[in-house]
Amino acid sequence: MNRNGLGRRQFSVGLGAAALGGFHVANAQSEGKIVLGQSAAFTGPAAQLGVQFNLGAKLFFDQLNAQGGVGKRSVEIRTMDDGYEPDRCAENTRKLIADDVFALFGYIGTPTSLAAMPIFTKERVPFFGPFTGAEALRQPFNRLIFHVRASYFDETALIVRQLTNLGLKKIAVFYQNDAYGKAGLDGVTKALTELKLAPVATATVERNSTDVKAAVEKLVPAMPDAIVQITAYASAAAFVRAARKASFGGTFYNVSFVGTQALADELGKDGAGVVVSQVVPSPYQPSRQITREFLEAIKKGGDKVQANYSSMEGFLAARVLTEGLRQAQGSGKLTRDSLITGLESIGNQVISGFPVSYSATSHAASKFVEMSMLTGDGRVRT
Repeated sequence: MNRNGLGRRQFSVGLGAAALGGFHVANAQSEGKIVLGQSAAFTGPAAQLGVQFNLGAKLFFDQLNAQGGVGKRSVEIRTMDDGYEPDRCAENTRKLIADDVFALFGYIGTPTSLAAMPIFTKERVPFFGPFTGAEALRQPFNRLIFHVRASYFDETALIVRQLTNLGLKKIAVFYQNDAYGKAGLDGVTKALTELKLAPVATATVERNSTDVKAAVEKLVPAMPDAIVQITAYASAAAFVRAARKASFGGTFYNVSFVGTQALADELGKDGAGVVVSQVVPSPYQPSRQITREFLEAIKKGGDKVQANYSSMEGFLAARVLTEGLRQAQGSGKLTRDSLITGLESIGNQVISGFPVSYSATSHAASKFVEMSMLTGDGRVRT
C-alpha cells in the first residue's frame, strides 16, 4: 500500500562518493566540525523515539565521517533532552542556537517542534527532518523547515481508506491532548468527511501520561469497528490493554509517531493485530536500497543500533541532509543560506532508492506511506 506523489522526472543517487564527501566546504562555524543541534526526548515515556532516531542518524554520520566527512569535516549531532515537553524544547533551542550550531536536526514531536519554531525562525536557522507530520509545520510555508517524512494527513488518509475499503466505517479516535493529537484527529476527520462520515467518538490522554481510564470508558461503549490512536507508545499500549480488558473486540490503528518497535516492546503478546502506518521503508526487508545500506551500516559498526522504523528514519534523514550538503558545494562556501539553496536544488531524486522532492516552493520531500502490523512475538510485519 505504497503511495508516492512524485510526478516529474527523477534521477537516482546512491550511497557513493557523491554522497559521502569529496567536496570543499567552508562552514559558517569557521573551522572544524559541522555541528547539528537536536532537542528530543531522551528520558520519559517517549524516550525511545528520541534515542532510536538519534542512533540511526549517528550511525549514518559515523560512516560518513569515516570516509572523510563533508569536505574533510566531520558531522556531529549535539543533543539536549527535552523529555517531550515544549517549554524544555524551547529553552534547549535557544541554547543550541546560542552555541552556534549550524542547523537544527531531528526534533521529536509536534508540540516541541512548534515551541521551537518561532525561535529558529527569528534566528534564521534551518530546521531539518523533524519527527512529526503535523500540518502546522508545513502550512504556511516556512523556508527554514525541511521535511523528510510524509504528513499525518497522508497517513490518516491511508488508514481511513483501508478501514472503509474493509467495510469498517464506525471509526473512533483516541488522541493526545496537544498539537500532535489534534493534528492526527484533524487528519482522520478530514479523510472521513470526504467520505461523508465522521468519528463515532473521540477521547483524549494527556501528553506523557498513561491514564487512559476515562478514554476507555468513553470509546468502548460507542462500539466502534476500529480506534485510530494518535499518541505515543506508552499511552497507546496502556489504552490497547485497557480497551481489550473492557471487551473491545475491534482493531487498533496508529500513525507512525507512536514508535513501532517501542509499541511492540510495550505490548508484547498483546500487540498481535495492532496496525501502524509507516513513512519510511521497512527496516527489515533488504529488497530496498536504503534498507540494505542501513543494515550494512549496522553490521559494520552499529552494535548499539536496533533495526527499527525510528532508527531507520534517523538514518534516512541524515542521508538526505548529506545530499543537501553536497548540493550546497556549488556556492564554494557552506552557510545556512547555501544549505537551504542546496536542499531546494535537489529537485526530484531517488536517494538510495527513496524518492524525495524538494523545490523553492515545497520542502515536503515524501508522500510515502505503507501499513505494518504487530505480531504476538514482538515483531513487525509489512
